[in-house]
Amino acid sequence: MSSPLIKVMNDLINTIFSLSDGIRYIAIYSDGKLISSTKQNLQNQSSSESDKYEELIVNPTLLKLVMQRGNIDCGGADYVLIRYGHFFEFVKPLLRGHISIGIQLDKNPLNLIPLIENVINDQNYKL
Repeated sequence: MSSPLIKVMNDLINTIFSLSDGIRYIAIYSDGKLISSTKQNLQNQSSSESDKYEELIVNPTLLKLVMQRGNIDCGGADYVLIRYGHFFEFVKPLLRGHISIGIQLDKNPLNLIPLIENVINDQNYKL
């Protein structure tokens, strides 16, 4: 049986996947728990092992650096958007962790980010 936190995380993942066929990967790290999901049959898919370490080490470090810099004199920072060779990666801090969303290159992430943020900010998903 899954915990209430895992259920909320899975519900959030399913809701975000439903926003666009351009969303290829979603990971949520909250309260020391990491779950992720990848669309089937993707081209240029990264390995699940490297994804795990990206979520546990790289993305939290990136967010910490960007947030600290943003808080000095830039008015804060809301998220990080990375353009890798095969996809975009949107990384946003949550109350107790972060969410990471891979987006296909043929989709404009700047059009999807407001939709994603609306879902994340929904009262049901306070992670």
